[in-house]
Amino acid sequence: MAGPINRVEGGTITNAKGFKAGGTYVGIKTFSEDKMDMGLLLSNTPCSVAGVFTKSTLVSPSVTVNRETLAAGGTVRGLVVNSGIANAGVGEQGYVDAKEMAAVAASGLGVKPEEVLVFSTGVIGVELPMTLIKKGVNEIELQDNGGNALARSMMTTDTRTKEAAVTVNLGGAEVNISGVAKGSGMIHPNMATMLCFVATDANVEQDYLRSILPDIADSTLNMLDIDGDTSTNDSLVVLANGAAENAPLSSGSADADTFREGLTEVLVQLTRQLAQDGEGATTLVVAEVRGAKTVADARLAAKTITSSLLVKSAVYGADPNWGRLIMALGRSGAETVESKIDLYINGVCIMESGKPVPFHRDAVVVLMRGDEVTFGVNLNLGDGQATAWGCDLTEEYVVINSAYTT
Repeated sequence: MAGPINRVEGGTITNAKGFKAGGTYVGIKTFSEDKMDMGLLLSNTPCSVAGVFTKSTLVSPSVTVNRETLAAGGTVRGLVVNSGIANAGVGEQGYVDAKEMAAVAASGLGVKPEEVLVFSTGVIGVELPMTLIKKGVNEIELQDNGGNALARSMMTTDTRTKEAAVTVNLGGAEVNISGVAKGSGMIHPNMATMLCFVATDANVEQDYLRSILPDIADSTLNMLDIDGDTSTNDSLVVLANGAAENAPLSSGSADADTFREGLTEVLVQLTRQLAQDGEGATTLVVAEVRGAKTVADARLAAKTITSSLLVKSAVYGADPNWGRLIMALGRSGAETVESKIDLYINGVCIMESGKPVPFHRDAVVVLMRGDEVTFGVNLNLGDGQATAWGCDLTEEYVVINSAYTT
């Protein structure tokens, strides 16, 4: 049985012992006060590492470089990230620049190039300004409490940073699991224009870390939708440096489930924050599906609800038009039987056993005007359950994306 998971209020990625971070402005993005566009994360000691990347067939060379680094099977010491330019769609030069960016960061950090992961996010089709990057990366001041600066350096259309941290007890050792993320648009299941970095001071065997991360990603970040588009740069990485000095974690460890649930909790928190800050969003949308034939069916049903443009529009208008939920369930690919379906909006039952239930429409409208709308679905066919996250669709989303580069 997993132990308790304690959320850390105001926590960030450098809550994990032995990690430092920082950020600066190098000139990739247009200037404004407090804006940053390049960041670094460094561990004092080598880290086990695991990663999950975009499923797009057209990827940024930074993704290619990181896949190569992980495939080599070694440890890493840190990462470098820029925002404003995605380093995608620029031909062979993108790969050259990604490798050089990692090498420049490694030189400044005093580590090997193959020990540094490299990330970019921003506009596609523009080459990285390597002169600015090479000069700026050496200006970053790493600090024990520099996690917020790293989070700020990753932002593009984000309106706020995404940061989360928890502590868990592993065999008597207090372990920190903490992370930062960015992403506001071009977000759809299979991750998105989304970068997520997690650091932990847990001692975790690399094979075990890599074995659990894909499924955790499938139940958290891959259950997120903003606008139905999947990016070229999606990346989730977890670095574990062992500074907590717990007994090494593997699949057979007594505390393995506790660590896994702690990592899941951090990614759930970050996923919710990403959904809340969707471009133009005013309302967080949550779909909680239970009673599905399988977990896969539950995930299909939940994701289809949160990614439906009609559902998103109804949430924006606080319209309890539950017919759109039935529509989404019917096309989701999940097995459904109409006579068994129960539906809820923010806890109010609107359908039971496939039949409408009278409800006070005005009261539900008021509930839907809050910061969060939760659609509850019970398919009553099995034990499968899943949660998906998204946001409403507003005029502001169109405004932001109609002039993204102009």
